[in-house]
Amino acid sequence: MRRSVSCVVLMSVWACAPVPPDPVRVDPGGIFDGTAGRWIDLTHAFSDSTIYWPTDTAGFQLEELAFGPTEGGWFYASYQFATAEHGGTHLDAPIHFAEGRWTNDEIPLSALMGPAVVVDVTARATPDYLVTVADLTDWEARHGEIPSGAVVLVRTGWSSRWSDRTAYLGTDLVGEPAVAQLHFPGLGEDAARWLAEQRDIAAVGIDTPSIDRGQSADFRAHVTLYRENIVGFENLADLSGLPATGSYVMGLPMKITGGSGGPLRVVAFLPAGAE
Repeated sequence: MRRSVSCVVLMSVWACAPVPPDPVRVDPGGIFDGTAGRWIDLTHAFSDSTIYWPTDTAGFQLEELAFGPTEGGWFYASYQFATAEHGGTHLDAPIHFAEGRWTNDEIPLSALMGPAVVVDVTARATPDYLVTVADLTDWEARHGEIPSGAVVLVRTGWSSRWSDRTAYLGTDLVGEPAVAQLHFPGLGEDAARWLAEQRDIAAVGIDTPSIDRGQSADFRAHVTLYRENIVGFENLADLSGLPATGSYVMGLPMKITGGSGGPLRVVAFLPAGAE
């Protein structure tokens, strides 16, 4: 199941996105001047301390090319950077785990934005916790059915560990030996299949290093979602400012031709009165 609507410009997010239950009506003219609500940044900044998958040992590299006054009398600063696709707050394009599915540059804007569904499992999120179908159906029992085109955000609370790499990943090892020692929550295969088959969602995001939990050896949540062209947002920042329903989320990645992912700026718009 995939939605066919295409949103071409930012203002049309609210014009063409499915309306959540009991919506808070907003004036599109106030989206940018702050009168209709506020924007929340869900993105970790990139730096030399950014957390990457343990096998991406180079991390984020920023090299200064120029910084200071020029002979012409003006100030000038310029840098070059290097990064793996899958580090920090980033996009997983479906091709990452599903042959023949969308690459980074092929993903339509309609698959990168939509009404946010925030599933909060912080009260039970142990280092190896798997989000279950029951977590999703319990959410629906309280808030109504997940709307078509939704971006499902899983809040585990793991973003609070971002400043401590060992606590965030569950290991202080690096390289290939670290992979078997990873411990953080993720989405169970059954829950991923339920979302892919029973609901028409655009994307899934999570505040941990991976859609699958750290101890996954077969990445079934990735495979299940991405073969249906459902994109992933990983390493999201603090989701505590978002209500269960009523906000809209947008994730715009660096547009890399043929890419399997890339750095991502994720923001949410919270309409006035929706908190």
